[in-house]
Amino acid sequence: MAGGASYGRGMDLGLSAVVALVVGGGGLIGSAVGRALHAEGATVVLGGRTQQTLSAAAEAIGADVQTVVLDSGDDDSVRRAVEGVVARHGSVGVLVNTAAPSARTLDPARNSDPEQVTQAFEAKAMGYLRCANAVLPGMREAGFGRVINISGQNAFLTASVTGAVRNGAVAILSKALADECAGSGVTVNVVHPGILRPDAATEVEAGAPGESTPAQVAAVVVFLASRAAGAVSGESVAVGHRVRGVSAY
Repeated sequence: MAGGASYGRGMDLGLSAVVALVVGGGGLIGSAVGRALHAEGATVVLGGRTQQTLSAAAEAIGADVQTVVLDSGDDDSVRRAVEGVVARHGSVGVLVNTAAPSARTLDPARNSDPEQVTQAFEAKAMGYLRCANAVLPGMREAGFGRVINISGQNAFLTASVTGAVRNGAVAILSKALADECAGSGVTVNVVHPGILRPDAATEVEAGAPGESTPAQVAAVVVFLASRAAGAVSGESVAVGHRVRGVSAY
């Protein structure tokens, strides 16, 4: 079935030959997302700051996976990288933002320190916004596009001001961008992974998020990137049980 699900024979995700830029593609989630998109036939470009890391991740996925060096904290770097991908491929149909410092790099003793909060907000939310702003005009013109922002379940918790602000900001800006794109064929969504483990446990403690594997996160991202998910926009999806005992919102 063109452009959607072929229900009699399984689901056609419609990603064959779609150009997918994965920013943070050398990381744990980014490389898993790149692998999953590649398996669906997408033309995958891994973006990030370090060529050596990107090259290793690309080689592990497939010989046809490409890379582009970019710093999501620099407007010119993002613009040049996206222009290069468009010049080579003609478009960017899917953007996955996952380039942000791990929560483990944040200093718990500085959870409410304005300097740390500002740095974390800039490194994650504003980096995502720069990348989205670089691809959205082309997506709107094409009448198709998918932006998926990787946040985290700290968006649902207040134990850390830094974690709550940087992840909550990703969810809010994503909804605002989704609303700007309503009716254009472009969707914007957020994925909130639980704690990442290679062997994620099924048990969920009270007051905590469930665990998830990078592959489980990637599976949700790939669906949201697909043509089959064209009616899903402005949503926040948890992977790993959403924090147990906390109301969804």
